Amino acid sequence: MAKIIYEVTSGFPVKENHRLSGQIQRSAVSVSANIAEGQARYSKKEFRYFLGISLGSLAELETLLIIAGEITYISEPNLAELLALTDEITRMIKGLIKHLSKPI
Repeated sequence: MAKIIYEVTSGFPVKENHRLSGQIQRSAVSVSANIAEGQARYSKKEFRYFLGISLGSLAELETLLIIAGEITYISEPNLAELLALTDEITRMIKGLIKHLSKPI
C-alpha cells in the first residue's frame, strides 16, 4: 500500500510541496512499520498494541485521502480504489488482533 500511496502522491500539484502528500505518505508507511515493530516484540500483548497503532494510522490515512479527493488531488475512481484497499487492510489487521487475543 505504501508504494501505491507514493505513486499517487507523486501526481499531486507542485505547489502542494509535500504538505498533504507528506502526511499521507507518513501515515501509509506507519501502518506497515508498526506491524513490523509489533511482530518483532516479545509478547502477543505488545504485538496487539502496535497493531492498534497501525489501525489508527489507517484511519488517519483514510481521512487524508478523502481530503485529497475533495480538493481533487485524487480522482474519484482512484480514491474509491484506495479506500477499498484501506478497508481490506483494516479487516486483515482486526482479524489478526482477534486471532492474537484468543487463548492458547
